[in-house]
Amino acid sequence: MKRFFTVFTLILTVAFVAPQVEAKKFGGGKSFGKSFKTAPVKKQQPQQTNTLNQQQKPGANQAAQSSKKGLMGGLLGGLLAGGLLAAFFGGAFEGIQFMDILIFGLIAFVIFKLFKTMRGAKSTPMGHREAYAGNSPQQKQAQFRQQANGMNAGAAQQEEYVSTDSEVPFNLPPSFNMNAFLNGSREHYRKIQGAWNHNELETIREYVSPALFNDLAAERAKLDGEQHTEVMYVDAELVRADYDANIAQLSIKFSGRYKDRNEGVEEDITDVWHLERDLRAQNAPWLIVGIQA
Repeated sequence: MKRFFTVFTLILTVAFVAPQVEAKKFGGGKSFGKSFKTAPVKKQQPQQTNTLNQQQKPGANQAAQSSKKGLMGGLLGGLLAGGLLAAFFGGAFEGIQFMDILIFGLIAFVIFKLFKTMRGAKSTPMGHREAYAGNSPQQKQAQFRQQANGMNAGAAQQEEYVSTDSEVPFNLPPSFNMNAFLNGSREHYRKIQGAWNHNELETIREYVSPALFNDLAAERAKLDGEQHTEVMYVDAELVRADYDANIAQLSIKFSGRYKDRNEGVEEDITDVWHLERDLRAQNAPWLIVGIQA
């Protein structure tokens, strides 16, 4: 029994005293710099969709009915034409068979369908073709309003997406391409993690604000030598956006997983980067001003 308590005490001592091994990700898993409240965004469905569908349904029903009528009319017309031909040639061709009548009817039906198709194509209004091509009067008015308001691709995305939290703004800055920005963010996340592993502080300086760089440099100095944190996969999501005449702000949530082969550990990526851009300076870069781990 005394030996059992000795072993049990040794196990507890090792469990509590031994250092916890974890992957050394960018920032050391801590929060630095500015912090903002964030929330996921959802795609806002256009309200005109149902109305347009309702407007198109009667036309679709009419087209279906017209198709049915045309089919029945063509069949009846073909059979009637076959009967008339049979009656007309009844005296001259007394040996005509029932199969000959069906052949005449089929020929008449094909001619009738071709004639109807050609006439329908000629009578189709150009307005319908323009509507399918995206040049309907309503769409032209919408395009005109967008041009008048100076809207661009980024502003269009602003109308399609909205924050799930009313307290969190989601106002995309001018000339902002959200998809391209998020794709680039994933690559930058990997690049910055690599610079953190190799202690390449000058590379990190290009991506962060001066105040945040000082905090990160002090944190990196606590680590000895190169680190071996490998990003397995990472995704990026825009969770906040706002701007005024001077500054544009964005918050990106990264989610994924990374590992350290040397330490034999894996961890989830749950980081939020807050970025700012000076709109008063031409071609000013986006800089990370805060990290939430």
